[in-house]
Amino acid sequence: MANYRILIKPSAVKEIEAIPLKKDRQKIIERISKLAQNPRPHGCEKLTGQDKYRLRQGRYRILYAIRDRDLIVCVVKVGHRKEVYS
Repeated sequence: MANYRILIKPSAVKEIEAIPLKKDRQKIIERISKLAQNPRPHGCEKLTGQDKYRLRQGRYRILYAIRDRDLIVCVVKVGHRKEVYS
């Protein structure tokens, strides 16, 4: 399987930087980097009515879109599970 390129929207970068605990930020970044090898890992779910996927990392959620034709994973939003879907 070919490696995907990871693109992170500037707004998602700000959301990651706003996470208070450094260890949570590091785990989220690790999880995002692993999407390059496998954009649909165990535990990811396709969001209903959207072309986006959700990946859980502790209390946080990573929302991303996959463009298989271009081999790109685009991280759209990162946030606490209570706030990320609004």
